[in-house]
Amino acid sequence: MQANNLKEDKAVFAYPKQVCFKCVRCALCCGDTENRTRHILLLKEETRRIAVKTSMSVAEFATEIVGSEPYVYEMRKKPENGQCVFLEDKLCSIYEFRPLICRFYPFKLEKTKNGKRKFLYTRECPGIGLGKLLGKRYFEKLLQRAFSQIESEMKSA
Repeated sequence: MQANNLKEDKAVFAYPKQVCFKCVRCALCCGDTENRTRHILLLKEETRRIAVKTSMSVAEFATEIVGSEPYVYEMRKKPENGQCVFLEDKLCSIYEFRPLICRFYPFKLEKTKNGKRKFLYTRECPGIGLGKLLGKRYFEKLLQRAFSQIESEMKSA
């Protein structure tokens, strides 16, 4: 993603118009399932922040990856159940500073063939269809958070 295109990219995006969501705290998103292997990707700055806040070395909770830029690490999972190393009794122990990818779930942002941004969601999440109808403002906030973090990554690179 080019820095000079970020402002233009922020302006135009598509989002689901008739979707409700409320987190039911099931922790499905925090680990592998029978049908899906989770990849909790981390930005460099997120990884640094988690290390500082938890007093852990990066190697204790993440592995370095290539080819998924701007993400450069992947969260480790517990070998016995495929859940995030920070999941404890269906609660995230780093919730206050959880990664961007976790903040987005059950939504994800993709770039379409024509270069526009589009929010998609997974129906595997039991919270889809519950809670309030989400409007454009909700997705604008998600997008703003993503671009802010990515801009910060690009400046520190």
